[in-house]
Amino acid sequence: MKLAKRMANLGTETAFEVLARAKALEAEGRDVIHLEIGEPDFDTPSNVVEAGARAMRSGFTHYTPSAGMPVLREAIALDVSRTRGIPVHADEVVVCPGAKPIMFFSVLALVDEGDEVVYPNPGFPIYESMIRFVGAKPVPVRLPEEKDFRLDVDGLIASLTPRTRLVILNSPQNPTGGVLETSDLDRIAKAVQGLPECWVLSDEIYRRILYAPGEHPSIAARAGMRERTIVLDGFSKSFAMTGWRLGYGVMPKDLAAHVSRLMTNSNSCTATFTQVAGVEALQGDQASVEKMVGEFSKRRDAIVKGLNSVKGFRCRTPLGAFYVFPNVTGTGKGSKPLQDLLLQEVGVACLAGTSFGANGEGYLRFSYANSLERIEAAVERMRKLLGAA
Repeated sequence: MKLAKRMANLGTETAFEVLARAKALEAEGRDVIHLEIGEPDFDTPSNVVEAGARAMRSGFTHYTPSAGMPVLREAIALDVSRTRGIPVHADEVVVCPGAKPIMFFSVLALVDEGDEVVYPNPGFPIYESMIRFVGAKPVPVRLPEEKDFRLDVDGLIASLTPRTRLVILNSPQNPTGGVLETSDLDRIAKAVQGLPECWVLSDEIYRRILYAPGEHPSIAARAGMRERTIVLDGFSKSFAMTGWRLGYGVMPKDLAAHVSRLMTNSNSCTATFTQVAGVEALQGDQASVEKMVGEFSKRRDAIVKGLNSVKGFRCRTPLGAFYVFPNVTGTGKGSKPLQDLLLQEVGVACLAGTSFGANGEGYLRFSYANSLERIEAAVERMRKLLGAA
C-alpha cells in the first residue's frame, strides 16, 4: 500500500497499545492491574446520564451547527468566564467530539511547514505528533523533576524565535501531575507577546483535578493574552465522560470561524444528545466532581507512599491530574524494558516515560484511576519483583 508521505510523521498514543496487550493477557486468564490508561474509573454522574437519555428519547439525534448547539456554547462561555475570570461569548466557543480535535485544528489552522512549535516534553504525545504531521519543527521544553515537574519557563523563553508560531501549555500536566504557577504564566505571557505572530494553546483538560484549594489560573487571563490564546477543555476527565466524546475550544471569534470550518470538513458536528448532557454537566449538581477529586487525593497519597517503598523508585507528589511519574533510574533498567517487565511478569500495566517524549526516559507513568485496593496490590507485586526500598 502506498500511503501519503505525511502519514510517516503521524505518531500514536501508547496507552492504547499497552491496554491492548494487557487485555490480551487477561484473555489468557492473567490478572492485570490497569494503571496505564488515562481514564477516570468512576461512572458518569447519573444526572448527566439521564439528561443524555432524555435527549435521545426527545429527538435530539440530528445535526447541529458545526460549532455546537447555541445552548451548550452559551453554557461553556458562562462557565469559562466564571472560572478563568475573562469575558467569553458563545461565538468564541467551538464544540468538538472530544477535546483532542482542538489540538488538531489549532495546529492545522495556525502552523505552516517550517514553523516552530514549543511544547512540553514529556507531554501528551499528540502534541508532537501533530507538529510533525504538518511539517513544523517540534521544540521541546523539559519539566524538571526537582521543581515538581513545573515547566522550565527559562527554557521555554530561551527557545522562542521569530519562527515560533505556537506555544503549547498543559497544566495540570499529563504525564507528571505538574502545575504551573501564576508567576510562570506571567513570564510566559510577557515573552510570547514579544512575538506578534505567536499563539498559545492552553490545554486545561485537568483544570478541576487539583489538590490545593482555589481555581487554577489560565494564561488567557493575563493582560494581552485573551486575543492570542486558545483554551482547550472538555468533559472527559472532570465528569468521567471519556466515551461521550465532548470537548471544546475557546478562542477569538475570527479564529473560531476557521476552526468551525475544520469541524464542518471533518466531523460535521458533535452528537446532539451528548451536547445536551454537557449542559447538564456544567449547570447541574457538582458534588460528583468534588467526590471524585477527593478520592483521587487519597489514592495519590497511597501510590506515592507505595512507589517510594519499591527499590529503585523515587516518586514525587503530583499537584494535579491523576498520574504519578516516578524516577526509576535506580532500578538500572530503561523505561520501556521496565514497562514490559512489569506487565509480563507481575501483571502491572503502566507506561514508559518515553511514551511522552525523549525526556521521559528514566520514568514511568502510573494512572491512579483505580481502586485503593488494586493500587496497593500493584505496589506489592512490584516490591516482590524488584525488592523493597
